[in-house]
Amino acid sequence: MPTRASSPDYDDFWAGFWYFRLPELFSTCVAFSLVADMGFARGDIGNWSMSIWCFCFAMTLIIVTVELWRLPSHFPFYWYNFPVTYACYAALVCLSTSITYSITYVQFLLYGPSRDRAIAATAFSCIASVVYALDVAWVWDWYDLSDIPCYVHTVPGLLKVLETFVAGVIFAFLSNTSLYLHQPALEWCVAVYSICFILAAVVLLLNLGEREYRLPVPFSIYQLVLSLLSVLLYISALVLWPLYQFSEELGGQPQRPSDGDCRDELTYNMCAWDQRLAVAVLTATNLLVYVADLVYWARQVSVGTEDYDRLHPRAPDSLYLWRYYVV
Repeated sequence: MPTRASSPDYDDFWAGFWYFRLPELFSTCVAFSLVADMGFARGDIGNWSMSIWCFCFAMTLIIVTVELWRLPSHFPFYWYNFPVTYACYAALVCLSTSITYSITYVQFLLYGPSRDRAIAATAFSCIASVVYALDVAWVWDWYDLSDIPCYVHTVPGLLKVLETFVAGVIFAFLSNTSLYLHQPALEWCVAVYSICFILAAVVLLLNLGEREYRLPVPFSIYQLVLSLLSVLLYISALVLWPLYQFSEELGGQPQRPSDGDCRDELTYNMCAWDQRLAVAVLTATNLLVYVADLVYWARQVSVGTEDYDRLHPRAPDSLYLWRYYVV
């Protein structure tokens, strides 16, 4: 068994620390510090962005501490799956926060110190997303997947990360309950997002914990059925959400208003019409991801799953790798 893949030493840790962990800590820390320094001028969007950057900083610090003190053996899950999975989500979260913060808040700020801080925070957030992405790529290239399987380094793993992430962004927009509580069809759409998110999260956790082999049916069949169900549910949401949000005959609003929070100037809350449009776009995006997932598993069922099973050895081999990894 290659020592590089299954028993990383301190040289590996310090290489990852200097090239990735330290820039991740620095960029996220600077981003939330700059926005925090804006005081009350940061608004709700600034508070949300600051909390995202602060969370990423805290999680990265925890990972560094655990790896520095060689504590993975104290955790009941496979540690080598956790940091790279977190880095995938952190890259997506920092990128989406940079985009949202810049187009809904920064561009409307008046020229001055507050605008400069907001622009700098956005830049450091973009840097953080790039570094997290490079972290994932480095781990992918460094570790031999035939020795240490990592679910997010497979096509279905990456698709599951995207599915759960996009659903999480949808939930962030749906925190404004006035968007859907007035219409049962829209409440059904929210139920669709919740059901599909739970199903995808369960599959992700089963694979990260390498418990998929305990299912009473072949895992490929299980995945195919869940993907097909999710596609059908998302198709219904893609039809109902725009229909009831933007069709005037059904009580929707086809045009973006120019008053309230939708004025083309600085407001501290995101325009409700923009939130409706964002949910519609994200619904279509996630439907495409689920279709790709369905196509992948349909192909696996039709031609066999040898390639996927090779990257996911059964429990005894994985447990052996885990013991070897933490020694």
